[in-house]
Parts: sequence; structure tokens; C-alpha cells
Amino acid sequence: MITCMQNRIIYSYDGEVLWVEPWGPNGLRVRSTKCPQMPEEDWALLPGTEQQAEITSTEAGAVIRNGKIRAEVSSGGKLTFYNQHGAVLLEEYVRNRKEYKFQPGERPTSFASALDIDAREFKAILGGDYTLTVRFESDPEEKIYGMGQYQQPHLNLKLCELELAQRNSQATVPFMVSSKGYGFLWNNPAVGKAVFGKNITTWEAQSTKIMDYWICAGDSPAEIVEQYAAVTGTVPMMPEYGLGFWQSKLRYQTQEELLEVAREYKRRNLPISVIVIDFFHWTNQGDWKFDPEYWPDPQAMVDELKEMGIELMVSIWPTVDHTSENYEEMMEKGFLIRMDRGQRIAMDSRGNATHFDATNPGAREYVCNKVKQNYYNYGIRIFWLDEAEPEYTYYDFDLYRYYLGPNVQIGNIYPLLYARGFYEGMQAEGQENIVNLVRCAWAGSQRYGALVWSGDVHSSFKGLRNQVAAGLNMGLAGITWWTTDIGGFHGGCPDEPEFRELFLRWFQYGTFCPVMRVHGSRDPHSEPIGKKGGGFVNSGAPNEVWSYGDEAYEICVKYMHIRERLKPYIREQMKAAHEKGTPIIRPLFYDFPQDERAWEVEDQYMFGPDILVAPVLYEGMETRTVYLPRGTEWENAWTGEKFAGGQAVEVATPLDQIPLFVRAGVKLPIAEPEEN
Repeated sequence: MITCMQNRIIYSYDGEVLWVEPWGPNGLRVRSTKCPQMPEEDWALLPGTEQQAEITSTEAGAVIRNGKIRAEVSSGGKLTFYNQHGAVLLEEYVRNRKEYKFQPGERPTSFASALDIDAREFKAILGGDYTLTVRFESDPEEKIYGMGQYQQPHLNLKLCELELAQRNSQATVPFMVSSKGYGFLWNNPAVGKAVFGKNITTWEAQSTKIMDYWICAGDSPAEIVEQYAAVTGTVPMMPEYGLGFWQSKLRYQTQEELLEVAREYKRRNLPISVIVIDFFHWTNQGDWKFDPEYWPDPQAMVDELKEMGIELMVSIWPTVDHTSENYEEMMEKGFLIRMDRGQRIAMDSRGNATHFDATNPGAREYVCNKVKQNYYNYGIRIFWLDEAEPEYTYYDFDLYRYYLGPNVQIGNIYPLLYARGFYEGMQAEGQENIVNLVRCAWAGSQRYGALVWSGDVHSSFKGLRNQVAAGLNMGLAGITWWTTDIGGFHGGCPDEPEFRELFLRWFQYGTFCPVMRVHGSRDPHSEPIGKKGGGFVNSGAPNEVWSYGDEAYEICVKYMHIRERLKPYIREQMKAAHEKGTPIIRPLFYDFPQDERAWEVEDQYMFGPDILVAPVLYEGMETRTVYLPRGTEWENAWTGEKFAGGQAVEVATPLDQIPLFVRAGVKLPIAEPEEN
């Protein structure tokens, strides 16, 4: 049965209720459930605006139109989406005879199948709720982008299978941009998978009460992404310190060590905006305070750094050790995640720990109050929200239970709520333009000031290649603030020539990322300086720009100054991200959608609208091919040589140069005057 309400189509059959309604410009929200009432959570979506749709009934079903998108619901419940030109954007995959209806003498107008496969399958789980599978027809020629961060080199995700689950270095942000002119948000935080097959597209949730997705139509990738931003939110305006260079390593062990590094940067007259105190500077996991033995005067430290014009960022973990001073109180109040089986130990990392439950508003407030008392009151205004997936020693997603429900049903939203807790706590203190570094995200995380980095990735050229696709797809999924550990996290010795080459190529790439941040666990590691608290965890080798030899140092300094000179340009890109959700780094097709070849390039990108970046992604490369999109002329940023768009050119890649091209006529201070 189909009911056409003022602003919603309702289809019901055999216990299923389906809603289709307008949500944002040129968008529709689609929900279905077999529960007695439609669940009310909006998840990633902002509350719906008063968007008026045009709804009509037909003999074949009902039609809803919102701007450029139109959906048809057949009498059998099948959904098909069209753009304003009548082209099919997305069509449910139905293989049964429900749609096969015609009168004697008439020619059938619908496809029939004996497979008996439904597009929306709610398969009951013994004891309650459902495993959900949603099926769509697949266009083999379609290209798919977005979906968050996966450690693989493919920008186009067609033919890929993606786990919808959060892991260290994996962030599922389930919004995709299609080359067919639509965007699709899987608005369900359950653990599952998405399969963009050649013959079928499927979305799966292991445990859920509802099918919930949002779809929009647009004439360009930019229009689609901006419409998605309108319904999920945008980042705040990036503070000035976010535009510069961030220094970090695993790990500065004492207050004096960190201050001496900051002083050395200033003695060398090097631009630095942020310096970082990494993990295990605390007395215990879950105490959320400095160990006074190694960090005796945090206020003096913060004051000295501010005098040098450097912001301090401090690592926060969500883990709470069984021996923490806060463990018993948090357990009593229900502020810790629970296990459905076994002992309450979620992570074995220098102690038996579990995580605070970021889905519980009371737990978020509790942790923020501790952080305010022990960090924020010293003037620390940036936090590194590590382990935000959260990371488990074993990713047994069916084991953990949160305030909002089982992990398998809602777990992917944890990093969003982790960021939200800090954002709202800092906002309550009057802070504006909030940014916190987070190791994971979900759709909508951006509106809570989440700067996501790509996690503990391998220090290798293969690891570097993976970051290009990860950063670009994160931007298309709404996570416009993104960064990576320059040099990679795991491994790499600063004294080895091979690693120095990798570090420099990564450093050049990092210069043209939304945030430029060096970090890593370098070899060899030192011995711990104590046996408890902030002393019993060792430290990696030096990771400052002068740690890689004289040649590397000069190259690093060169790019640090390029970053400084580009601050006005970067500031404009941050403004566009804040106002419209525009990715700061984006694939070539974002700015050149009419250039078919631009949709094929996966190892180059645009840094804002005017700078084309072609990272050096293989060891020992002396040249590389760069495709210059048609529609404009291009100028080599190093040589000044001009080229027509629509062609590939071979470019030299000496160790001190990353291939860069600027739109002809645009003046940007990349090369120093003497280099022109």
C-alpha cells in the first residue's frame, strides 16, 4: 500500500514501512523498518529543513521530486531514482515477480525473475533486530569515490569491497560520489560492508533496526559534495596555527626535552606552529593528567611555548586502565564500554584497559571535565584524540556494547561522538574555531572540528601511495581536514639514505596537504627513563627536520617556507571548506569534471583550485608523467614553462622537487625569486 502525505511517500507491505521524503537541496532521505515505529535517530544527518517536495500518485505507484532528484516508488515497493533530465541515477536490484504485472494482451513493461531476491532484505537475528542487505543495479562504467579512508591505492572504488568498520588507519565514512551525477550516504553506523560489484551493488549491516540512506543529484562533483555538506555540516574555520608546520614524534619524554626542541626551531629561525606531547605522559591510562615527575610545571611550559608563538597539542586516549584512579567511579556510573562475554579488557597496551563510552553523554562530560581540570586550565587548546576507533587488541565487534547499543549496531559512530564531546566541552568554555586531531571519523565528524589523520601507516613508498587515495576520498566524504604522518608511522631510520628519500618525498607531499604534520616512530628506539607513569614507555629516534642530514635539512626548510608563503592561499581554501564543505585536496575531476581523462588520474590532485600536485611515489624516480587537465593553461611552478591543458608531460623529479603546476595567470609564491 502506498500513501502520499504532504511531504512524504509511505509504502507498507508485510510488516515493512518505507519512507521517502525531501532532505536538503536536491536530496531525498529513504528509511525502512520492520519495527512497530520508525526509529527517530538522524545519525550523520542534521535535522531536516522545511524542504517542500512535489508528490504525485500514479497507476504504477507514486513519484516524489525535490529539485534535481526524482524518485519513483512502484506498487510493488521498488525504488528508482532519476535526475532532472530523466536519466536513471540508481535503481534497486529486484529479482522477483512482484513487479511483473500486466493485463492480457499487454506487453510486460517490467523485468521478472525466478530468483526471488528482494532489494531490501531484513533477515531476522534470533533474539531481535535484523541483518540488513540493500541491493542496487550496477553500472559497470560507473566510477565511485569517497567512502572515507582505506589503506589501498585505488581512488576509484568501483569493483572494490569495503568493510564498514573502524580500525587503526581505517575510517569508514560511508558517503560516495558517483560519476553518474549523484551522491549517496549510507546513514547507518552498524558494522557491515559495501560491495561495488560489476553486476550488483550491495550495502550490508550486521545488526540494525532500520535502513536509512540519503541520496542527492547534482550536475558536478562540487555541487554534490556541497549538498552533502549542507545536510551533514562543515568544519569550523581553521585557526591560524593550523596553516603552518606541526612538529611531533613518538615521543617526547620530558618537559625539558620538548621545550628544547621548540627552542631549537626558534634558534634556527624555522617556522613552526604546533608541537605535540604524545601518549604515556600521564600517570596512568584514564587519569588524564601529566605525570609531575617528568612534566613538573605545565603552566610554565605552555607560557614559554606561547611566547615563542607555538601552540601545544596534548595526546588524549579513551582507554582506562583497571588501576586508574577513575576506573571504579566510571564503572559505577556506567561510563565504560561493556563486554557481552569475558573479562572487561578491550585493549592490552601497557596494562589491562577498556575505553570510556563516548556514546554516553555523561561519560563525555566526565572525561571533558577531567581534561579541563588537568590540561585546558593551563591554556592547552588542541587535543590529539588518539585511539578514536576505538582500537581493540582484537577487533571482535560483536563483543562490545555501548550506551547506545551493541557495537555491531552503532559502533561506527564512536569517533564522531568522541570528537563531539571535546568540541562541545571546549565550546562551553567560549572557545571558537575548535580543531582536534582525531584518528578516525564517521560521516558528520567534520562539524565537530575533527582533523583526521591516517593512523599508524607503514613507512614505505607503498604506504605513501596509499595516502594519496585515502586523503582524496576522505575529502570527497566530507572530511576536509585531513593529514598524515610525514614519513609514515611504523619504522624508518633517519640515518638510512633510503628512508631519507622516502621522508623527503613524504615531506613534499605533506606540504600540500590540509595540515602539514611530521610524526613517526623512528628507529632505533631508546630505553625507557623510568619504571612507571610517564617514564616506562620508550621513545623513538629523533624526528626533527635536522635529524635527517644536511641535504635533507635544506630541502625540508625549503618546503617549510613554501608552506609559510602559501598561507594566504591556504587560508582561502580553509574558508571554502568551512562555508561550503569544499575539499582542500581533491581529485582532478572535481575542478575539471568535463575532462574525461581527469576522472582516470589517481596519483595527482588539486590543492585548492589553482595548484596541481603530482607527488613522487616511487623510490629512485628521476622523472614522472603529469597529466594537465584541459580547460586552462598550466605553468610549471619551478621553471615557469607554460603548457596547454589536455596533455601529459614528462617532468624531472630531482630530490628537492615535487612536480607542481599552477593555472596560467595565477600568481602564487611557490618558488623563491632566485629559483624562477
